[in-house]
Amino acid sequence: QVQLVESGGGLVQAGASLRLSCAASGRTFSSYVMGWFRQAPGKEHEFVAAISRTGASTYYVDSVKGRFTISRHNPKNTVYLQMDSLKPEDTAVYYCAAGPIAYIGDYYTARKYDYWGQGTQVTVSS
Repeated sequence: QVQLVESGGGLVQAGASLRLSCAASGRTFSSYVMGWFRQAPGKEHEFVAAISRTGASTYYVDSVKGRFTISRHNPKNTVYLQMDSLKPEDTAVYYCAAGPIAYIGDYYTARKYDYWGQGTQVTVSS
């Protein structure tokens, strides 16, 4: 069992930066692929970024490439999402997720993740 707690959301102006953190419980953090998803009102969960178990490989949705950076620190059981050059369309509730995913193609799929945090709101004003 893994419990995830996100923090770092807030209200910012377009062009600003935020760093989201997700702290995980348990001693098996390094065995999970970690992902960030977001959900805007009236929309489905959208994949944002994922990182491999060791942190050596990262994956992003096209709309955030070059602006967002996912990273992890396994000794601290924490995954981060650095968000730069924020846009109003980035407004959403952001969730971190953990999954024992073997196939890279599944990193982008919400249902492949077993554990989810409660979410943190990110609002970007224009």
